[in-house]
Amino acid sequence: QLQLVESGGGLVQRGGSLRLSCAASGFTLHNYAVAWFRQAPGKERERVSCISSSGFLTNYGESVKGRFTISRDNDNDTVYLQMNSLKPEDTAVYHCAASRGLYPSICTVIVKKGRSDYLGQGIQVTVSS
Repeated sequence: QLQLVESGGGLVQRGGSLRLSCAASGFTLHNYAVAWFRQAPGKERERVSCISSSGFLTNYGESVKGRFTISRDNDNDTVYLQMNSLKPEDTAVYHCAASRGLYPSICTVIVKKGRSDYLGQGIQVTVSS
């Protein structure tokens, strides 16, 4: 089955860290840009980060800049999101999505237009105060 599988979420206290993983199953991820976005109840989808297929280019949402780091291991078909200095407002369901396309415009297509070749099921991150 061709899918993206997120892992690494959970409950953490304010100031803590989590590392999310987004693993490709059944296909090779290295030709795809990958974006992380999040959605909290009653709020719009928010861009968190995006990485080009090569891994050389990255971008971040303003609310997470300096705290989150995206990276990828193409040998293992996995993209990571290291989240440090977590805040209660980071609480949301986090999704990863992958698409072929030109970076960075493909990041906008994934997050703003909700279109991707593959979409993970989402994973809950809860930050307590």
